[in-house]
Amino acid sequence: MKKFICMAVAVSLLSACATDPYTGESKVAKTTWGTGIGTAVGAGIGALAGGKKGALIGAGIGALAGAGTGGYMDYQAAKLRQELVGTGVQVKEVNGQIYLVMPGNITFDTNEAFIKSSFQPVVTSIAKVLTEYDKTLVYVNGYTDNTGTDAINNPLSQKRANAVADFLRVKGVAATRLKATGLGSSNPIADNKTAAGRELNRRVEIVLVNMQ
Repeated sequence: MKKFICMAVAVSLLSACATDPYTGESKVAKTTWGTGIGTAVGAGIGALAGGKKGALIGAGIGALAGAGTGGYMDYQAAKLRQELVGTGVQVKEVNGQIYLVMPGNITFDTNEAFIKSSFQPVVTSIAKVLTEYDKTLVYVNGYTDNTGTDAINNPLSQKRANAVADFLRVKGVAATRLKATGLGSSNPIADNKTAAGRELNRRVEIVLVNMQ
């Protein structure tokens, strides 16, 4: 029975690794991972209920459920990429979650927490997709570089996260889905020793988590 379940999972993962056209990274689509996980869970439950026949039925049901979960995030990421081409916003998929990375140089003026008027249409486009795909939690995280003290950076990063979250809410994203957090200079994504690195670290990230 264990061998059968493993074979079911392997078959479900044979839809091949795809190359992400935006990053050049070879990866298994979330739909495929979801199918594999669903297959394993479904087969296991089915086996307990009805032996090999039950495992077959359970694997099929689980695969469909898993594919739906993974596919939902894939479709959402694809729609976001379509909306955000050429805006400077990065769209990444990591472990079934979607990350939107918005560098500070295109979102806010130095030491300000008001979204630039030129960037507001971009956030509007993000809100448009988030209202369409409403089965995700939306975590808005604000970051700074390491210039200055935590007493300055932490409140500024919180204000910037709040500004983006408030803008999304005004554009129709349910407040119950939104959580804004200021994380100051933590979690740098580039070298703070260079001006270019500090610019990348001054950012807002939106993390989308499936709540299905």
